[in-house]
Amino acid sequence: MTKRAKAAADTRPVVRCAIYTRKSSEEGLEQEFNSLDAQREAGEAYVRSQAGEGWTCLAERYDDGGFTGGNTDRPGLRRLLHDIAAGRVHCVVVYKVDRLSRSLLDFAEMMRTFEQHQVGFVSVTQQFNTASSMGRLVLNVLLSFAQFEREIVSERTRDKIAATRRKGKWAGGWPVLGYDVDPAGFKLRVNDAEADRVRAVYGLYLDRGSLLPVVEELASRGWANKRWELRKGGFKGGGPFTRTSLYGLLTNPVYVGKVRYKDEVHAGEHAAIVDPAVWQRVQAHLAGNGRGGGFSRGGPAALLKGVLRCTACDAAMSPTSTTKGAKSYRYYTCTAAAKKGWKTCPAKSVPAHSIEQVLLRQVRAIGTDARLRGEVLAQARAQDEARTGELGKEQKALERDLTGWHGELRHLSGLLRPGNGNEPVIRRLAELQERIAAVEGRGRAIRDQLAVVGRNLIADDDAATALSVFDPVWEALNPREQSRVVNLLVETVGYDGGRGKVTIRFRSAGVRTLARELADKREGMRA
Repeated sequence: MTKRAKAAADTRPVVRCAIYTRKSSEEGLEQEFNSLDAQREAGEAYVRSQAGEGWTCLAERYDDGGFTGGNTDRPGLRRLLHDIAAGRVHCVVVYKVDRLSRSLLDFAEMMRTFEQHQVGFVSVTQQFNTASSMGRLVLNVLLSFAQFEREIVSERTRDKIAATRRKGKWAGGWPVLGYDVDPAGFKLRVNDAEADRVRAVYGLYLDRGSLLPVVEELASRGWANKRWELRKGGFKGGGPFTRTSLYGLLTNPVYVGKVRYKDEVHAGEHAAIVDPAVWQRVQAHLAGNGRGGGFSRGGPAALLKGVLRCTACDAAMSPTSTTKGAKSYRYYTCTAAAKKGWKTCPAKSVPAHSIEQVLLRQVRAIGTDARLRGEVLAQARAQDEARTGELGKEQKALERDLTGWHGELRHLSGLLRPGNGNEPVIRRLAELQERIAAVEGRGRAIRDQLAVVGRNLIADDDAATALSVFDPVWEALNPREQSRVVNLLVETVGYDGGRGKVTIRFRSAGVRTLARELADKREGMRA
């Protein structure tokens, strides 16, 4: 090597290359030299071939054995992207494109990340240059075929599962309480201890007649859902019963020796552990009660539907009702208590009429309490000003971008010459036109939003005058209109059953909207 060549090599920048490898299944990974090793060896050989360009291979291994290429939830890939963001990687090397991803959308997103950090990308067995339009076309074609191959495999897998279930065989999935999965033949074997519990659960439901009492009884006994060991190590499942998981257990036909595929039910190869007559009685009882466990849902008169929450459990409270004789009683029930049992929540439920009256007194006070009305209107004004400021800033930023891009358009148009050689300029012109069209569309949307905010503005004095007639107007509203007004005015109502405390958070923008509507109605009556 001459002195000049050596000096040039010494000043050549170092390109740090990360080799990424992936294999979808874990089969063969226990071997001394497996597929991941073969991919890495090919990548290292390619990097050595580019040593004259300053390429060097990082010692860090980015391997994902047993992970699908259909998503980006892979530990090795996450470490690679983290190191790219930290500036430790200049080029990513893979054996084939589909080792990095089989999803065209995911791959495009990763390519944007690579470009953002000026990171190159090389596939050892598929030569292309992502710097050219033809190279990007080849890359997209390769990814399209990889995604097509993945979808074909998925369809074949679904067809295989369907055929397996129709033959009554266990086709995989989460194990169920009462059975173990035979690892040798993927068949269900009865777990005698768990089978006794399953039969006891069916008996408890027929005895108690509702889901929640059974959930509470199972919790007191310490009985839990199925727990099993994962092939990769660790355990899954074993959580306490909820109304949802109990319902799934009681309606699963696997316990009477059958298997389900979508809406189809077929005779299974495994033994039944629940008497078919008992199973049918449970299904009939569940159908009579509904999945809710005996409650019927509230109708249009439930004013607090969607706004009432149990603060102790941080859960919604949904309307329910029961009937005794000819009389119906309405309640709001904590959804967390309904799932986990009444003993878990100090609120459980609250009579609907009582808590609705607490809210209505506050809502109607907006028309008579000047202090409350002033606070809510001040919040609405502050929200309008903040929103207008945000939209104004974005509008100015877009205008600056448009000014710069239009200037570049004029400059590039002057560079066009007859004949060939205009491709780079034309590509940039097309890119600018797309950006300008998108930004102009966003600008129109911002102007529309500013106009809406302007139309919503109403003077505080006018709002106070309009809201002062709210109390008598409320009496004339039908239940559906009253429900709409409550949802317009109220953001949340919190109920603390332990302390008997109710907190109300008003929707300030809704108060302003109501004030405007009342003002319009008043003007219409004058006309």
